[in-house]
Amino acid sequence: MENETSKIIQVNNVSRTYMQRERKEALAVLEDINFSVKEKDFVCILGPSGCGKTTLLNILGGFVVPTSGEVFIEGNPVKEPSPRYVTIFQDYKLLPWRTVRKNIELAFEGMKQKKSRKEIDERVDAQLASVGLTRFAEFRPTEISGGMKQRVAIARALVLEPKILFMDEPFGALDAMTRDDMRHKYRLLLKESGQTVVMVTHDINEAIFFADKIIIMHTSPGRIAYTLDITLPENRDVFTPEFHEIRNEIYAYLHQK
Repeated sequence: MENETSKIIQVNNVSRTYMQRERKEALAVLEDINFSVKEKDFVCILGPSGCGKTTLLNILGGFVVPTSGEVFIEGNPVKEPSPRYVTIFQDYKLLPWRTVRKNIELAFEGMKQKKSRKEIDERVDAQLASVGLTRFAEFRPTEISGGMKQRVAIARALVLEPKILFMDEPFGALDAMTRDDMRHKYRLLLKESGQTVVMVTHDINEAIFFADKIIIMHTSPGRIAYTLDITLPENRDVFTPEFHEIRNEIYAYLHQK
């Protein structure tokens, strides 16, 4: 039986509807979502476009309020964003006039508890090193590649040392070769950093590569259809029979539906 104290995120009966002004009717985007996430787990929310994955992630991050139901993080209801749980969005949201270093420092601006200049510099330096961008610290976003921009976005999230990281298709805009390289680098980095991670994706291979648990969603309205625990080793290879077996299981389930 799952230990209740190990659950860092608890989602209870969450639904979300939006009012369509032209038709004057409610559109159900999410319906009766229930799941939990254990501390230090990597959970992938997998599903097609339009199933409400991003809306669900925004609810978890405190950016969207559910129409009904509630989300608890560390036993407390989520009412607003917090530096203890940080979201990495699909578009990197880098400020073009700021350098790589200054874009990472942006994470500290507006915080209620201010950090000293020394601590900010030390944390930023550590993150620049961890994502391999030390020599690009004074470059601007227009001077670096898409993969580097994504590394800046991840460094900016990790510099706050959050307990939970929410990621919305963070590798979706990258080319295939860069995406494959980034996946290998960041699975180990995120595991070593000790964060609990919830990541949205529509890529089955990506979900299997990262996840300890995969939550598969269906559309109209978005709802959880299937949950799969992944027991592959930490050092994963997409070409192993075990990886193919899990992928075939997911494909078979989706084909049936």
